[in-house]
Amino acid sequence: MNAGSRMRLVMPSPVGPLTLSAENGKLVAIRFGAEPPDALRPGRAHSECDASAVDADILTEAAGQLEVYFAGRLREFDLPMRLSGTPFQVAVWGALRRIPYGETATYGGVAARVGCAAAARAVGSANGRNPLAIVVPCHRVIGADGTLTGYGGGLSAKAALLALEAGAASSALSAAASARRHTRAGTIIGSGLP
Repeated sequence: MNAGSRMRLVMPSPVGPLTLSAENGKLVAIRFGAEPPDALRPGRAHSECDASAVDADILTEAAGQLEVYFAGRLREFDLPMRLSGTPFQVAVWGALRRIPYGETATYGGVAARVGCAAAARAVGSANGRNPLAIVVPCHRVIGADGTLTGYGGGLSAKAALLALEAGAASSALSAAASARRHTRAGTIIGSGLP
């Protein structure tokens, strides 16, 4: 594989399309929305660079684990990943991974867990820069008063993920999961993007 090139897969999900990215044998990003050019169609593999089979396997495994998660049967992801950020961001993302499935924490609580009790806003900023949505569960962080606050996928997606984890999956999640069983589509593409 060319140095610095990423392979991507776009998958449908109950909270909208997700774009997964892998590079050098690691999952490096999960973003809300379909990032590839419009000309690329789901279900078709695309190789715009020398994308490695290892990256394709990681993307396939990540998509599979996400599908099991959305079906309510996976509580913890087991994927090779690379989190790139400042030391503080990486510490926050590690703390997010320790919030148990089905539970929430406040920004202030996460700040205390990383040893910076007064840094709730900085935790919010790090949360917003989380490159691996859902797998690094930033959706589990809520406001001090228990309200849902900002989320890259939108507050409706955050609410749906929390409801799924609470065992009260919304009808939208159930309907989308049913549709997903009938159309398992993904688009893998390679690009020279760093």
